[in-house]
Amino acid sequence: MTLAPAPTAATTAAVLHPPNRRRVQLLVALALTASAWYFSWLLVPGRIGNPWLYGLLVVAEVFNVVQALGFWWTLLHDRPSRRAVPPARWTTVDVLVPRYDEPASVVEPVVAAATALRGADVRVHLLDDGDDPAMAALAARHGVHYVTRAEHAGAKAGNINHALGLVDGELVLVLDCDHVPHPELLRRTMGHLADERVAFVQTPQYYANADRNPVAAAAWSQQALFFGSIARGKADLGAMFCCGTNVLFRRSALDDVGGFPQDSVTEDFELSLRLHQRGWRSEYVPEVLVQGLGPEDMSAYVGQQLRWARGCLSALGRGLTARLPWRTRLQYVLSSMYFLSGWTVLVYVSLPIVRILTGEQAVAAASADSFLLHFAPYFVLSIATVAVGGAGTYAFSAFALASASCWIHVVASLQVLTRRKGRFVVTPKDGAGLWQPLSVWPGLLLCLALLGTAGWGLAQSRDAGMLNNVAFCLLHVLVIGTGISWALRPSFLERRAATVAPGESRWGSSDGRPHDEDVVGRLVPAP
Repeated sequence: MTLAPAPTAATTAAVLHPPNRRRVQLLVALALTASAWYFSWLLVPGRIGNPWLYGLLVVAEVFNVVQALGFWWTLLHDRPSRRAVPPARWTTVDVLVPRYDEPASVVEPVVAAATALRGADVRVHLLDDGDDPAMAALAARHGVHYVTRAEHAGAKAGNINHALGLVDGELVLVLDCDHVPHPELLRRTMGHLADERVAFVQTPQYYANADRNPVAAAAWSQQALFFGSIARGKADLGAMFCCGTNVLFRRSALDDVGGFPQDSVTEDFELSLRLHQRGWRSEYVPEVLVQGLGPEDMSAYVGQQLRWARGCLSALGRGLTARLPWRTRLQYVLSSMYFLSGWTVLVYVSLPIVRILTGEQAVAAASADSFLLHFAPYFVLSIATVAVGGAGTYAFSAFALASASCWIHVVASLQVLTRRKGRFVVTPKDGAGLWQPLSVWPGLLLCLALLGTAGWGLAQSRDAGMLNNVAFCLLHVLVIGTGISWALRPSFLERRAATVAPGESRWGSSDGRPHDEDVVGRLVPAP
């Protein structure tokens, strides 16, 4: 079988290397100027068209500029992370690999690679919440500890907490069962724990299937922006949070907060908040040291994003009231607030529809002609900061996927407001290229509404105002339609190459031996 390729310089540059600092400072200054230019025009009372629509537009724009300001602030703190020397003394590390229903072909490369980790006394534990005899055999085959439990409460967090009661290593490495570590992972992270106030060290998530599946590619494009400039900036601001996998913990820090919280579907985010409140610090190593699998179809992506949105929005109130330095607290709030941005997409989609169907519009007709003159520079420069921050990895497909999934944020926020309990759902790793219109029906409905409204409007009038709003409708169709298309074109989701064979590492060569060379010029050969 064909091995998934190691990360290349092109795919990992944004994760590892900050953009040119002076270029970022100049771009942020221009974006700030453009945003002031736009809002000084928008907030003039004479611009008000329909008061209700104008109010919705202003709320949406203010929300987005707050998010933009937060991103620019974080981007200005994007600095190279400090290098840490591996500890001289031997350290005991318990590697926990929680598993629910993933197949052996996914789990075995992780277990095999975990046993090859260098630089410490490594003890690997396969935490099987599926009670699968095949997993017991897999564990025995690789000489690792096989762990099950009588009661499967608390999902992944409960599984890890149960294992913590059975192990006693100084450090704990958590790896999702589809994330294969490089042999140098521990030696590139343990040195940061020389500071006794550091609770954990996070490394990026990289989707090894991004080159063979468009959903995984778009999802990786989103992740690359976060694990690049955003994560480095958060680390500099003392607010990098645990992302659930590829993370090395100090055992005493986990004990200090009672282990992983089991009352949240994003236990990693909640755990980080609790650790920071207790005075612990976090570190981030922006090196691709683990290769995982991203969602391979829209159903998997929707499930993943809904879980993240629910969990982060549930923590919004605690972030606002947490006893933390103001910079750290504000970073947590900004991270949670991101999952409200779907509401603003709905506002932008709705405004041209309402204008075509009723003639009502947010901005007074007399001001509509100058709207683009003031809005366009702000919009273009905002997009440019994302492009620079992502070093070119944030693709149109990532933007389209986020826009088409705006309804997920709406559903998640309503579930949080109504206190509807969520459940932890494992992201499927074996997308089969099925036709999945039900996973994107809200986006499909939006596209049909936009197309129908545009057609009706053109049949009624073709004046400048109508053509302008029809153009906005078609632009939304282009973006949202791209994001939902993969659920309607199953052939595009069929993987062009197989995943790794059982027992082989995604870091390996064709003969299964792990690579020692630097995948991006920063991993050192083993002695």
